[in-house]
Amino acid sequence: MNKPSVKPILLILALALSFACGHSGKSAPQKHYALTGKVVSVNAKDQTAAIDAAAVKGYMEAMTMDYPIQSKDEFAKLHAGDHITATIDVSDDGSYTLSHIKIVPPPTK
Repeated sequence: MNKPSVKPILLILALALSFACGHSGKSAPQKHYALTGKVVSVNAKDQTAAIDAAAVKGYMEAMTMDYPIQSKDEFAKLHAGDHITATIDVSDDGSYTLSHIKIVPPPTK
């Protein structure tokens, strides 16, 4: 009885591993936009924050929407009512996250 060769199996595993490591499933951010707004609420389960944001020139009108926060440290410092500045990182596939979040004093009226 002949033993099956291990080489083809190792080759297949190596190719699968290299493909998995080379493809993260998420596009790298390609565009960055400055955001200013007020935190309306935070969702710890999804690590998102609803932000009432001013218009973002070249990207969107003023609106309230949920933003995923990639950094756990940045997310942990956010509370409803905080005024923030941040960067919206937009990937080629349309996904977005907030980064470089800073809590700032409320705007003067």
